[in-house]
Amino acid sequence: MNHQRRHGLRTVAEFHVPNIIAKELVRALEDEIIFGELPPGVRIVEEELVARFKVSRSPVREALRVLEQDGLVTRELRRGVRVSGVSLADLDEVYSCRIPLEGLAAELAARNRSEDSLTAIRAEFANMRKAFNAGTLKDFFRCNVDLSEAIYHAGGSRTLKRLLGTISSQALRYRYMAYRHAPEMKQVSVEANNEIIKAIAHQRPRDARRLTDAVIQRSWKRVRDIVAQLANEEKPGLPSDV
Repeated sequence: MNHQRRHGLRTVAEFHVPNIIAKELVRALEDEIIFGELPPGVRIVEEELVARFKVSRSPVREALRVLEQDGLVTRELRRGVRVSGVSLADLDEVYSCRIPLEGLAAELAARNRSEDSLTAIRAEFANMRKAFNAGTLKDFFRCNVDLSEAIYHAGGSRTLKRLLGTISSQALRYRYMAYRHAPEMKQVSVEANNEIIKAIAHQRPRDARRLTDAVIQRSWKRVRDIVAQLANEEKPGLPSDV
């Protein structure tokens, strides 16, 4: 790598390459945490990540810092880095923030959507319905997330998208848990999003917000039941004091 500096600034390659690697590591580890492949409480060892991904320590440490900031891992003295636990308290904090933000996103989408953004929303919903019919859980979940992103984009508020991004990683873990342990929630999601999209298409912001609030409230209640049940069964990695 060329380490030459000009006018006191790093070269483009020197500045960006470690950051790009760290971002890719964040995506990979985030997926594994959200999908339960790295379960709550499991230890994450830097040396193992270095060997597994064939990278240096620098991007690994940066990736773990980002995951810690996003609430997906915790760092404790003498215990190292571990995947954050799943608890009712954490769930309630995340969803009490998520409901007003997601509701506002749907409301703004109904007020501000363009024909292009509406077309994009409908395309993402078609992908989600296709994945639902195919019975592929991860594909369905990813399509559901893409649909949410399309709705955020249609609303046109960069500030709201940034706020949603601050709870996104934690919320996604609970959203996937709902679909994994309560398969009926996939059907609920398809039906609810169909109605939300109709409200957005017909520019009915109050209906879009009300429908969004209702489906997330239902998901919240269902995930609470799941977390409590798993804790009672003393599943590995879940805290016993939720």
